[in-house]
Amino acid sequence: MSHSHAHNHKDLKGRKLLITIVLNIVITVAQVIGGLLSGSLSLLSDALHNFSDVLSLIVSYAAAKLSQKKASINRTFGYKRAEILAAFVNASTLIIVAIILIKEAIERFLNPQQIDSNLVIWLSFIAIIANGLSVLLLKKDSTNNINIRSAYLHLLTDMLASVAVLIGGLLMKYYQLFWVDSLLTLLIALYLIYVGYDLLKTSTKILMLFTPEHINTRDVVRAVNQLPKVKKLHHVHIWNLSDHELHLEAHLDLQEDISTTEFNTLLLEIEALLHDEFDINHVTIQPEFNKEDPKEVIVQD
Repeated sequence: MSHSHAHNHKDLKGRKLLITIVLNIVITVAQVIGGLLSGSLSLLSDALHNFSDVLSLIVSYAAAKLSQKKASINRTFGYKRAEILAAFVNASTLIIVAIILIKEAIERFLNPQQIDSNLVIWLSFIAIIANGLSVLLLKKDSTNNINIRSAYLHLLTDMLASVAVLIGGLLMKYYQLFWVDSLLTLLIALYLIYVGYDLLKTSTKILMLFTPEHINTRDVVRAVNQLPKVKKLHHVHIWNLSDHELHLEAHLDLQEDISTTEFNTLLLEIEALLHDEFDINHVTIQPEFNKEDPKEVIVQD
């Protein structure tokens, strides 16, 4: 029953992503045409951002599907890191798009153009509604999945960008402040860098197998060392395989030469301790007794 529930949840997540992909394709096409007809750089920049959204959503959808595939002899971890890789790609595209927009905004500042503000207003209003619906679809899943969070951030920033474009269209229509178009493009770009950097940093740390920030390795070692028959936990590696899998691999120096049965009992204690106190859900321990090797907590292989 629980397996069926998880499978249905993943299928629902995939359907939500498909809906947002279709919505963003429609928005992108409309904004490209509207941007070319109106001469609005902010509308074209929003379209470019929307196009990056389409690509990122396709990557997220593919990663979500891949992550469901089972492990095999040649892929012992399966595709569990596909969603982390998707988050990294999506964060990178946010920053790349932002740099392109900054360049275009500066050029338009130097060469301002008159813009059809009515078209800008209507298309940005439509984009706000479509992106708002997409944001609502992904909001719940974004809190516990880095891949969905990356797609959610793309859509949220695009909705905010469309709000900015709408405000700019109103200012251009009623006050003829056409330079606002370039200013809004610049602000949109800076905001993309702001949200993209945090996601890029998080996904990079996971891909590099860094210890999660909420885990203090020395606290983990101290906790295990207090257990009976344990001399010292050393040669420790702690990393996220995926959003929900936290692994620990270490050598365990024992105080006495215990049997395999006794070690199994001790291992169960260690697993329970690490799960309850540190939320580590996969533990690999190499038992040792009087073995000549480095005993530091962190050992560079």
